[in-house]
Amino acid sequence: MHNGNSIKLLTGNSHIELAQAVADHLGIHLVPCVVKKFSNGELNVTISESIRDEDVFILQTGCADTNDHLMELLILISACKTASARRITAVVPCYPYARQDKKDQSRAPITAKLVANMLAVAGCDHLITMDLHASQIQGFFEVPVDNLYSEPLMIRYIKTEIEGWRDSIIISPDAGGAKRATAIADKLKVDFGLINRSRDLESDGERSRRDSMKLLVGDVKDKVVILVDDMIDTGSTVAMAAKTLKDNGAGKIYCLISHGLLAEANMANIAALPIEKLVVTNTIPQKARQQSLRDADPSAQDRLIIIDISQTIAESIRRTHNGESISFLFDVGPLSTV
Repeated sequence: MHNGNSIKLLTGNSHIELAQAVADHLGIHLVPCVVKKFSNGELNVTISESIRDEDVFILQTGCADTNDHLMELLILISACKTASARRITAVVPCYPYARQDKKDQSRAPITAKLVANMLAVAGCDHLITMDLHASQIQGFFEVPVDNLYSEPLMIRYIKTEIEGWRDSIIISPDAGGAKRATAIADKLKVDFGLINRSRDLESDGERSRRDSMKLLVGDVKDKVVILVDDMIDTGSTVAMAAKTLKDNGAGKIYCLISHGLLAEANMANIAALPIEKLVVTNTIPQKARQQSLRDADPSAQDRLIIIDISQTIAESIRRTHNGESISFLFDVGPLSTV
């Protein structure tokens, strides 16, 4: 353990509920700080407690107001740096701009790398995140990165909550998620399947794109199907995948997603999906989505299940502070839903 210094946990406005849950697990209080916005849009931070020579952890996630929340994080890191914190760890359960991780077309920005540079310049000494969209993002940093996984919690949910999981099949909705799906399938000792998503150009004067999906690997007929992915935003991928699976004779369909962005999704469309449950973690605040789902269709109010990651985050903070290995967190641990 560091020489007598303690854990100081701060948070911006992105996910106060998660930060408080993490603080409760650690048995500490959140450091009082105020992040407010001036009339011209500028952000101002006030930290109301000394953090000199302390081990500071700043929890901030990338959700609805991503740009504001990212700027809040950068200003908080800078404020802690100038306040003589011993070490500053950014705890970012959902890494912002993670989908812009490579140059996949001419003049495309690699914004995930830009975010890494910004965190480093602000004064970040360490990053804790969860289920990065692409593992190579860890290589964008010159400081240590701990990429936690929700996989153990998902596996525990499958074993305890999904009837007939022993004869199920794990499906990835695209090739990019194949590694994630096969890892879960291997640990459960069940079959694996893969859907191919193609984007065909249509000649309609403006050459728009038409997405289509086809089951490439796996037999889903009359089976419990568990669709896994790292994030859901509009819900269109899940809708197309569920339709493809149903067309191939699938039985019950469960959808397990790490980051439930659901920023553009119409909750009425989510309610209409041919799935039993949509299971997401609370890396993103989900209470408003649950309420929107109830408003859209009261009969579907229990369809959105939220797995609590606060205990995993808290334990990673404790082990980081004490200089202990965090590999323990990659084992199947206790399940908590909210």
